[in-house]
Amino acid sequence: MSNFDTCGGLLRRSMATLAFLTAGSAFAQTAILNVSYDVSRELYKEINPAFAASWKRQVGTDITVNQSHGGSSKQAGAVIGGLEADVITMNQAPDIDILVERGGLVATDWRKQFPHEATPYTTTSVFLVRKGNPKAIKDWNDLTRAGLQVIVPNPKTSGNGRYTYLAAWGYALDKTGSEAGARDFVSKLFANVPVLDGGGRGATTTFTQRDVGDVLVTFENEAILIARELGASKFDIVYPSLSIDAAAPVAVIQKVAAKRGTEKVAKAYLDFLYTPAGQEIIARHNFRPRDPEVLKKHAAKYPAIRTFSVEQKLGGWAAVKKAHFADGAIYDQITAKK
Repeated sequence: MSNFDTCGGLLRRSMATLAFLTAGSAFAQTAILNVSYDVSRELYKEINPAFAASWKRQVGTDITVNQSHGGSSKQAGAVIGGLEADVITMNQAPDIDILVERGGLVATDWRKQFPHEATPYTTTSVFLVRKGNPKAIKDWNDLTRAGLQVIVPNPKTSGNGRYTYLAAWGYALDKTGSEAGARDFVSKLFANVPVLDGGGRGATTTFTQRDVGDVLVTFENEAILIARELGASKFDIVYPSLSIDAAAPVAVIQKVAAKRGTEKVAKAYLDFLYTPAGQEIIARHNFRPRDPEVLKKHAAKYPAIRTFSVEQKLGGWAAVKKAHFADGAIYDQITAKK
């Protein structure tokens, strides 16, 4: 064999190797998908480019974060149905637990994989009322008055709506001292709900743009956003005497991330939420950050409010889901009477 043939063979092998490496880089994942809930759109619109810039500085490669939003439970169902999310950022734990139960999409110990049981921030349910509070709405008991219209999203499809239901139930337990009293109270409240939108953003549109209802029960961050964007001259925020701690959980969709080779970047994306930069963005979007220094910096916009958690007062999410939100359970029984 001549030197030419030898060199030619080496050249062909080198070119083949280069072609293989080039093809591999072309097929490498350069984007991840965050499937999230309805009212977190603006938050992740700012988080995503900030993370991409941080990733570029640290790793030297570009990454695009795409986002999908809708009612929390609907979004979880979409992932179960095949939507290939790399990460999921919900507003209630059951919408991540169901991904563990159905197909093992998420690790069973997902709560232990990030700080604060994998909840980088929290919020609570408050009331948004028309300017001047013409119906004098001060607490949950006012929402049961005859003739009042209360706007909330559907608890069967929306974490926002589910937290509203549970906040009212917890308040009623304190006031009446019994499950029967709580059931009667929440029945009266939902009898005043004229329409059930699929998610929190739809309920916001119904109240603020369609001018339906006397009060919108929604997350604190959404109420602050509405008041800022649509003008303080149109709405007031009312803090009830007791509400619910609505911690927002996050997880890597392991099956998808493993398939797409995105485990490292997916974890880094969720880790970014806990960094000072991520916590600052979270606070700017009116969620209550976990970092005590960032929370202290923004304390003026977070009035003190007495809250309870599902675990503390209602027996945990598994018990709540079975008793209240399973097909034919208490919520279905209450609304069937409307």
